[in-house]
Amino acid sequence: MIRATATPPTTMIEPTRTAPAPATDHDSSRRLLAAAIDNVFFAEPLFDALPDVVFFVKDHAGRYVVVNRTLVNRCALRDKSALIGRDATQVFPHAFGNSYLEQDQAVLATGVEIRDQLELHLYPDRDPGWCLTCKIPLFDAERRVVGLAGISRDLAMPDQKHPVYRRIADAASYLQANYDQPVQLADLAQIARLSVSQIERYFHKIFYLTPRQMIIKTRLDAASSMLAGERSITDIAAACGYHDHSAFTRQFKATVGVTPSDYRAMLKQRKSS
Repeated sequence: MIRATATPPTTMIEPTRTAPAPATDHDSSRRLLAAAIDNVFFAEPLFDALPDVVFFVKDHAGRYVVVNRTLVNRCALRDKSALIGRDATQVFPHAFGNSYLEQDQAVLATGVEIRDQLELHLYPDRDPGWCLTCKIPLFDAERRVVGLAGISRDLAMPDQKHPVYRRIADAASYLQANYDQPVQLADLAQIARLSVSQIERYFHKIFYLTPRQMIIKTRLDAASSMLAGERSITDIAAACGYHDHSAFTRQFKATVGVTPSDYRAMLKQRKSS
């Protein structure tokens, strides 16, 4: 008789369990640090050390609460107290001040930030200068907008050490020589011997501007110089590649903050003062 052999019980092998990594609550760490910091405006002295960056914090009405030394200097003022509690209309020439305040009010009303807005600034004590402006809303614990913070960063010198600088510079030179003509991104890519996506990327890396921003800057540089003369604004618009007078005016106001007529009036006022 054949006896059945008992099958030894199968040994179950437990799967290897990996201990979970300790959770890191970044939000909690940020809240704890924020609660521990005595001065929420600790960044002010850091921005004081940046001569090419204007920094400010404004309240719910658009009035300056914190400013850096660069803004004070560019407004030809002696100290920060001359700006604190005032809004842009009380600091800058009328047309410019109204434009900056409208921009502030849009951020405060909608809670939508502004990123890398190309602007031509005309400060009381210096020549016009191009910058990229960023403004972000400030929220309270209930996500209500209570103010805003912003910077305006001077356009830096191009990065001439970049390996494709020469090719991008050729495209930029073509822009400067032909700003009165319709310029397509594909044309610039062909000049630089790059793809459209490459020229967009390298333009920003080298000039800190998109190709479109470079076209706008080149045209409005020329327009702002011509406005110092006596040519009609219609003629200036056509000479700068705008075949529609109203399109030129809209672009000029969106970038400079004032209409071409107002800008011309301010130039004449500065010249006579």
